[in-house]
Amino acid sequence: MDYPHAWTWLASALAAGVAWYHWKLLHQDKLKQRYELICDGHAGLIGNTPLIKLHSLSKATGCEIYAKAEFLNPGGSSKDRVAKGIVEDAEERGLLKPGGTIVEGTSGSTGISLALIARAKGYNCLIVMPDDQAKEKSDLLQQFGAVVEFVKPASIVNANHYVNQARQRANEIQGGYFADQFENEANCNVHYKTTGREIWEQTNGKIDAFVMSAGTGGTIAGVSLYLKHKNPNVQVVLADPPGSSLYNKVRYNVCYAAQQSERTVKRHRYDTIAEGIGIDRLTANFLKAKIDDAYAVTDQEAVDMSRYLLHNEGIFVGSSSSMNCVAAVHLARKLGPGHTIVTILCDSGQRHLTKFWNNEHLKKNWDLEPSVEMDSLSFLDGATGQP
Repeated sequence: MDYPHAWTWLASALAAGVAWYHWKLLHQDKLKQRYELICDGHAGLIGNTPLIKLHSLSKATGCEIYAKAEFLNPGGSSKDRVAKGIVEDAEERGLLKPGGTIVEGTSGSTGISLALIARAKGYNCLIVMPDDQAKEKSDLLQQFGAVVEFVKPASIVNANHYVNQARQRANEIQGGYFADQFENEANCNVHYKTTGREIWEQTNGKIDAFVMSAGTGGTIAGVSLYLKHKNPNVQVVLADPPGSSLYNKVRYNVCYAAQQSERTVKRHRYDTIAEGIGIDRLTANFLKAKIDDAYAVTDQEAVDMSRYLLHNEGIFVGSSSSMNCVAAVHLARKLGPGHTIVTILCDSGQRHLTKFWNNEHLKKNWDLEPSVEMDSLSFLDGATGQP
């Protein structure tokens, strides 16, 4: 018998057995973690949302288009991260005491997230919101135990603007804490620590561009800062609705929108069906964002994209998510095939049934009708993403 050969064979077999044993332990450990994952209450459910490949958009553009499913957070939107970040920051700094009241001015989603985390942590919650938002949002807020105060839409320079009213109410309430999502940089910071990192890890760092709209500016700021830190060549693109000033700010460094000069706006300053995005001022959060370019998205494009996503992907989203996907397609066409683009699905269409997903409302109030062609992206043909 060839003893050297036998020892070599035995050593190889032993090494293979050890490798197999370690592989089994590793995968058993992963399997155990998957089935024994325990979240630490409501806050433990927030974040780590999946990244979804949008097959129809990817096939149509030749790019890999992915969307972060933020509507799968427990409160149904990306604002869960903001609520958690702001509340925990306030607790750490001693600004929010046990039994205190969280006060915020919001178009709805942030309020819903704050109402839930207030319930989980034993706080009261008071929300001031414009009276022109989808009814589903205020209904949810009240079901979740928040006190809701409605105000008429007004300019931010007006004392009756919902944000200014919320600030005043917080000052009037003993133990009141004004969350201040627009200017509170805990908003941006939580997206830097979580959303941006998750996107980078989920794509294994293979990402060419990130695109989304902005309301407070916290998400696009935090994500852009993280992605640019990891790879300065990642392009960050803003999707902006009609009436918002941010498109012109990014493109031409002028914070102005043509709709602001019109006499007949449908909503004060923001002449758009979209809720929760678009703004005519620069917030502390948005000023931190690193944005390379911007696309202007029309209401018609957003309506058509929402129906297209439902028809082709089985994904039911709201207005801001739809606008994000329109801009992602514009960018994919500009970059050409072979690129990886990530966007955000902010919330579900379930919060938009009475307005954005109500065809009668669209026709009567906005003179909009969804496209009948849902088998292609023909509704974007010829569109450039510019005003």
